[in-house]
Amino acid sequence: MVTSENLEHGSTDTLANGCRADCEAAKRLAKRLYHLEGFKRCDVARHLGKNNEFSQMVASEYLSFFDFSGLSLDRALRNFLKAFPLMGETQERERVLVHFSRRYCHCNPQTPTSEDGAHTLTCALMLLNTDLHGHNIGKKMSCQQFISNLEGLNNSKDFPKDLLKVLYNSIKNEKLEWAVEEEELRKSLSELVEEQCEGGSKRVARVTDGSNPFIAIPILLNAVTYKHGVLTRKSHADMDGKRTPRGRRGWKKFYAVLKGMILYLQKDEYKPDTDISEVDLKNAVRIHHALATRATDYSKRAYVLKLKTSDWRVFLLQAPSEEEMMSWIFRINLVAALFSAPAFPAAIGSMKKFCRPILPSSSTRLNQEDQLLSHENKLKQMSLELEEHRKNLPSADPKSREWEEYRLKEHYLAYEKTRYETYISLLQAKIRTETDDLEKIEASVMGGLIMEGGLAGRECHLRKTQSSPSISQAHGGLNGRATGCDIPGKRS
Repeated sequence: MVTSENLEHGSTDTLANGCRADCEAAKRLAKRLYHLEGFKRCDVARHLGKNNEFSQMVASEYLSFFDFSGLSLDRALRNFLKAFPLMGETQERERVLVHFSRRYCHCNPQTPTSEDGAHTLTCALMLLNTDLHGHNIGKKMSCQQFISNLEGLNNSKDFPKDLLKVLYNSIKNEKLEWAVEEEELRKSLSELVEEQCEGGSKRVARVTDGSNPFIAIPILLNAVTYKHGVLTRKSHADMDGKRTPRGRRGWKKFYAVLKGMILYLQKDEYKPDTDISEVDLKNAVRIHHALATRATDYSKRAYVLKLKTSDWRVFLLQAPSEEEMMSWIFRINLVAALFSAPAFPAAIGSMKKFCRPILPSSSTRLNQEDQLLSHENKLKQMSLELEEHRKNLPSADPKSREWEEYRLKEHYLAYEKTRYETYISLLQAKIRTETDDLEKIEASVMGGLIMEGGLAGRECHLRKTQSSPSISQAHGGLNGRATGCDIPGKRS
């Protein structure tokens, strides 16, 4: 039997609503956490950010000890961040910040923002802090850009411009500081928006995807280069997903570089020692949880591969030869299989509308064998869900919304099943070769690996490149840290 006392000591089981004993236990724990009675500061976030009812009660009670009345949002945030190190997974930290935003609005009922708006501004301030005071390259965000990025994000309305100008200048003049325990320094709040690199030897930039400018992922600019060469991209959709007008659609040549988990499409010829430009950062495609296949449904050009990203954007890329197309498919999929962090558990809700889950864009921390096991478990899950889904056909009209939702989910499950089958095949082949040399793995795999619409059972003979990076060197044994190795030679 689960009791409130069990939860006070770390259980994450959800309790029934309205239990007075649970509320009292939450108050006692919150008080002990606030006054650090029997706890270290680094223990606080762990008890506030879990996704269960008791943790939410504890967080609410803990925030009640803070009085943000009359404070600006940035000043309240500064006070809060100094109380304890905000550590843990991104979702856990965000849940804590939701409680902060709620408490701030409770203390300041006249604030021109809702709780959701306050939370959006809180995240925006942290990203702005990183942009203005972090190690990212390129121009710093201007006040006008900060205001423009937040347009329509206050419950579909704009935030007051005067408020945004004051917040911008506050962060510009005084960067955010937060509590950090010595032993937990590497897990500090800054990981929400930027990975701090050891000794300053690794430079960091951000790649932004989609319409939300505050969803940005840090990348290592001296990450390993897994492949480079010329690719021609079809301009059916811009890099941010916006559709290109019909009159401007066409094919454009790029110098493609698969560097870490990013595919850069550069205008200038690839040079190993040249820094990535700001334009190259914009023309970048993240390949976490991506799948590259032969574009079997496109017949106007030869040697075209289709790259489908984690958010289901599709890029058509033409290689100069069959061999190069197969090599790009192999390397993109292998890197995605090796380094994509395991997906989060599916969300549970009452909505009937089907929504694809958001996949993590960070690098996995699993070793090679555990990564393979993770993919195998996801394949079993997707296969079972697909089988169960196909047993429960909608009873409504085939043209109804219910059938549309059914088909969308079936398409998603079938695609994910194929993706994980591809990842598993590649990882198994990599383990069998007992080497980290990409050329040897590629030569071994190309003869027999079958990819949906990609290799399609074709045997492909590959030419040897001048050199190839080591997979283990690339990510330090699959722990997500690069060593800065590069390919000195070009593929002929």
